[in-house]
Amino acid sequence: MTVPSVLKFGGSSFRTLAAYGTLAEALGRRVDEDGRKLVVVVSGQPGETEQFRDRLSRVNPHPEDETVAGLLTLADTVGAQLLATALHRAGRSATVLAGHQLGLVTDSAFMWARLEHSDPEPIRTALREHDVVVVPGGQAADAQGRPTWLGKNSSDLSAVALAAALGAPQCEIHSDVDGIYSTDPHLVSGTRLLKEVSYDIAAMMSLYGAKVLHRRSVRLAQKSKVEIVCRLNRAPFRVGSVIGRRGASAAAVVLNQRSTALRYASDQDADRAYAAFHSANIDTVRLTTGPLVAVIGGFVDLDEFQRRKGLTPGAVAGVPVTALRGSKAATHVAAGEDEALHLAQRLHDVLQDADAEFPEASPESERQLLGV
Repeated sequence: MTVPSVLKFGGSSFRTLAAYGTLAEALGRRVDEDGRKLVVVVSGQPGETEQFRDRLSRVNPHPEDETVAGLLTLADTVGAQLLATALHRAGRSATVLAGHQLGLVTDSAFMWARLEHSDPEPIRTALREHDVVVVPGGQAADAQGRPTWLGKNSSDLSAVALAAALGAPQCEIHSDVDGIYSTDPHLVSGTRLLKEVSYDIAAMMSLYGAKVLHRRSVRLAQKSKVEIVCRLNRAPFRVGSVIGRRGASAAAVVLNQRSTALRYASDQDADRAYAAFHSANIDTVRLTTGPLVAVIGGFVDLDEFQRRKGLTPGAVAGVPVTALRGSKAATHVAAGEDEALHLAQRLHDVLQDADAEFPEASPESERQLLGV
């Protein structure tokens, strides 16, 4: 069997129901033109996961992880079924494989589960009968067959894992931004597209909260020698960035407004908290400018998590903003979202000057950059 193409479409690809039909037509044309079958990983429509979480919290403000994983993944299941039925209407043979059918096996952490091994046979079997296999992003199962969730924004990880299992040399990630920029172009002006990005730089940007790619997807791609091609999610689906072995040294600023910096009473308390978050597969960074831990990307009930782990709760210190140049990183903490936006713009302006001194994180540099 010819190796299929593996594509991922994020939630921003489906802002309206009509978008499913438009994409189905485009996917059909691609099958005809390339003569290659498709594995298409999709996320739910924008806001659907959050709606499920809101409904869950109204029934139980502190639900167990197994329940959260079982409910929140339904948004991506709905998206997969909608795309499949749009493909059927377009006259294409398509089927949906949910997490427990995929052959992606994880540990038994129901949320932020870690992949342990992948079996490509279920996908290959489905491709023998269909032109397109649609996969809900972020879904898998543990060794006992119980549904697990790879975490928020983990459709990238699903796509890369399937590409690696199937022996595909590339994995295409489609989103509303055509590639990796020097910072979020929706939030900061004067951004630059980074056309070639190394695995290491992409993973570092993701670790600190860049929303273009899931960090573990980058590391899995690097390990499996899968090139990640970032493309726009609408015609003509242009290529913006390619993540692989090569890439020039980059200067970038990472701002994720859902990330939170927690300040603890001592370095020992911060170390314990970091270890607890890390062991639960939650992306965190232990900052070096004090007893601070940055929890990346949100979607964590911080108070409940710390209570369950017997931690002395950390106080919310603000929003982390990280300046990156090559392998160097400096994280500053802004008091709130408005201050974080202002800080990100100032840091980005400084970093784009190749001769400027790297903005190390310190109270003095933070006050200077904020102009206070």
